[in-house]
Amino acid sequence: MTSGESFYGGIPVFRGFTSLMDPALYAPLPDDWSIGVADIVDSTKAIAAQRYKAVNMAGAAVIAAVTNALEGREFPFVFGGDGASFAVAPSDLGAAREALAATATWVREDLELKMRIALVPVSAIRAQGLDVRVARFGPSANLSYAMFSGGGLAWADAAMKRGEFAVAEAPAGTQPDLSGLSCRFEVMPSARGLILSVLVMPARGADPHAFRQVIEDIIHLVERSPDGGRPVPPQGPPLKWPPQGLEFEARTRRGGPLLARRASVLAYTLFVYLIMRFDLNVGGFVPNVYKRQVVENSDFRKYDDGLRMILDCTPQLERALSDRLAAAARDGVVRYGLHRQDAAMMTCFTPSALRSDHVHFIDGARGGYASAATALKAMMA
Repeated sequence: MTSGESFYGGIPVFRGFTSLMDPALYAPLPDDWSIGVADIVDSTKAIAAQRYKAVNMAGAAVIAAVTNALEGREFPFVFGGDGASFAVAPSDLGAAREALAATATWVREDLELKMRIALVPVSAIRAQGLDVRVARFGPSANLSYAMFSGGGLAWADAAMKRGEFAVAEAPAGTQPDLSGLSCRFEVMPSARGLILSVLVMPARGADPHAFRQVIEDIIHLVERSPDGGRPVPPQGPPLKWPPQGLEFEARTRRGGPLLARRASVLAYTLFVYLIMRFDLNVGGFVPNVYKRQVVENSDFRKYDDGLRMILDCTPQLERALSDRLAAAARDGVVRYGLHRQDAAMMTCFTPSALRSDHVHFIDGARGGYASAATALKAMMA
């Protein structure tokens, strides 16, 4: 295996999410790559204090900072709600380490949250008898998201929480390049009954074939729902001014007093709001095309050693999913967490609004993945 930067770009993109568990879609990461992991310490307390947006902003900031540090080069990553994971080649490890360290400092100083961060060699994961394999799922023709299998990502996350492979925060006042990171859209109320956060992991010692069958059953149940349970409205999320994410966006800006950054973001977001509100084509930017891409590019389902989904679903679908997962848990195949809420929210990373590959991370608006993870841990207790 080689460490070339072209590794990830060479993995074919698959389109049908129902194919997710096909092992042929996944390619092993090169041995000399590294896994970056980050999560918010005591995210449950932050969620209880209704700091949902701050927690999501912290997780998305990891991806934005590393992407900008790598100057837009493709690399596999996954957003986890209260954190993120990614993989980088040796040539990008230094830049990724600096971006990760700076993000942890920014999260503490500007979001008043504590972020754990670590960089784990893939060789250390394989020494445990586990693997890190990557696939590329294309929700639209515009971009692809990474999917991870092999158990290595989950092990890296657990190792980070044990304090292993830790990366030290950058010095006080260090700010990562978070250009393109925003959270301007309003929350998206459920149109079908409820927003369901779903987290499904294999039980310890579970038969891989039985686990695959459960995941495929869950995906097939969801696929029968309109638009596959996507929680983003067909016309795009609601947008108001001033945006509710104003303070967070101001804090992503570099340089100058915070008051001046707030004023700058206020003026810029008003400009954007008027363009979107009145459907004005400006300098090659076409609002209706952008809104359609926001819907298509939304990252509401993923796989990173377990299935994560944020679904807009009917009570009937919620019952069907709960029943299937409960039966699989009784059989010792899965551990799972579900969290019910009335809305979803979106955090955006748009390096250029003129390109079609802007990414939009979806989570539940009242606890989301972090609360589903709490429910999963309670099942294990």
